Amino acid sequence: MYDDAETDKGIITDSDAQGVLARAEAAINKICGTDSAYTSRMRAILDGAYIERYRADLVVGVVRALKGDLEDGYLYTFSELVRGELFENLIEMAKHLVEEGYKDAAAVIAGASLESHLRELSKKYVVAVDYTAKNGSIKKKTAERLNQELGKSAYSLFDQKQITAWLDLRNNAAHGNYAEYDEVQVAKLIEWVGDFISRNPA
Repeated sequence: MYDDAETDKGIITDSDAQGVLARAEAAINKICGTDSAYTSRMRAILDGAYIERYRADLVVGVVRALKGDLEDGYLYTFSELVRGELFENLIEMAKHLVEEGYKDAAAVIAGASLESHLRELSKKYVVAVDYTAKNGSIKKKTAERLNQELGKSAYSLFDQKQITAWLDLRNNAAHGNYAEYDEVQVAKLIEWVGDFISRNPA
């Protein structure tokens, strides 16, 4: 059992517990939707036999973990992101994240959306997305290699060069080189990718 002395260690007080639970539950549902590990864990806590303030403390722990994964860009697999009720697509998710200050996760997601579209364009323009390595294994072409090949027929040289720059920003985000770009650049990346996809439907 918890007593009042334990509030000094970070346990939420009874008077605040209901409000904390309501806000935390709303945040997790809004960001994750109903089908995620975070939502499942939150539900297990809410259904557990805990006193209210300890339950709130546990749910806050889930929110902190969610915040950390958002900042690190490891929130979901991309298929889970697409299914989220709050976001129509990856670009909308990236816009939301950069507006909330999560530039690194936003950069990874926007870059992934761009790469995914390049692969769809490759199918449209009959550009192979795989190649045979020297050892005989089948490997996926990099996004930049697809860009170089698609630039010959699918879109302009200007777009090709722009994609090279944006993929470089995405790679910096994916490899933790967060100081190499800022929120303004990520916002421009998201806007450009959205425009590029609309101009070049697959």
